[in-house]
Amino acid sequence: MTTGTAPTTGMAPQTLDRTGIAARIPHSGTMCLLERLERWDAGAIHCSTTSHTAADNPLRTAGGLLAPNAIEYAAQAMALHGGLLATPDAEPSAGFLASARNVRFAVVRLDDIAGPLQVHAQRLSGDARQILYAFAVKDATGRPLAEGRAVVVLNTPLAAPAPTTR
Repeated sequence: MTTGTAPTTGMAPQTLDRTGIAARIPHSGTMCLLERLERWDAGAIHCSTTSHTAADNPLRTAGGLLAPNAIEYAAQAMALHGGLLATPDAEPSAGFLASARNVRFAVVRLDDIAGPLQVHAQRLSGDARQILYAFAVKDATGRPLAEGRAVVVLNTPLAAPAPTTR
């Protein structure tokens, strides 16, 4: 099913188009970089996109779309994964990319990669406050372009409203 809405059973959809993805992550317009949710389960997510080739990609600089931007593609997949795992009536958790470690790049730029990018994230561990993911961004043939690990912190004091004093 390619839709922006969940099936009537209340369960999260197995695939989504760009509109459905944008409804579940805090990015909109051209900053929503992912175009398709290919598949997911409780432990992993796989998305794809061709937004790396778009002239209006908001991450593109005069030098092109540099490989470190692959981390943002992976972070959006992680955000989508969290949104899909949440119960339908739950308030979305604010999340922040706290760190990216052991990141390796096989290319300098992403904008000259032909075909769709394949964006993978695998949940390695986590709790209600933080989640550790392994991620990989690959080309259409499966060649790794960027890979590493990232920590997402949820419901931090920065995400919570400031307490009021009297």
